[in-house]
Amino acid sequence: MFTGIVEELGTVVSRSGPKLRIAATTVLDDVELGASIAVNGTCLTVVAWGEGWWEADVVDETYQRTCLGALEPGDPVNLERPVRLADRLGGHLVQGHVDAVGTIATAAPDLRVACAPEHLRYIVHKGSITVDGTSLTVAAVHPDGFSVAVIPHTAQVTTLGHKGPGDPVNLELDVVAKYVESLLEGHQP
Repeated sequence: MFTGIVEELGTVVSRSGPKLRIAATTVLDDVELGASIAVNGTCLTVVAWGEGWWEADVVDETYQRTCLGALEPGDPVNLERPVRLADRLGGHLVQGHVDAVGTIATAAPDLRVACAPEHLRYIVHKGSITVDGTSLTVAAVHPDGFSVAVIPHTAQVTTLGHKGPGDPVNLELDVVAKYVESLLEGHQP
């Protein structure tokens, strides 16, 4: 479980088949084999690390269902370690399970993201959404997506300040909305 509060802006070092190597420092403070680290909102498992880098094995399905497959050496990535029970929950409950890939229509600070219509039922005005692993509040819902306000600090310390129109972003929809829908479906006539 994550919060969507990005801890560090890492850098892709290499992608070789399933191996994704990321340059980082902060998220390595207490790293161990099998630890989880979210990369642009995608929960990955640490399989190796060294001074200033770590690696994950990424399966084809993850590359296909997220925008991690578009990453190239030098690309910045949002990194977050899982929340501990004693930590503050500064963002919202984030699982690190990407639901969809959206496309930036308008860059930050008035970030507008286009997404498939079937995802809009989980996106509500003033609700939470995760964009590239960053917890944000929905400012408006549009027929083709949504918009959020990105403050200068968030733009500076996440990938959202580096991305522009046409760039893909990972989206994790509100898990509470998905659970409510699932529970209600069982009571439909």
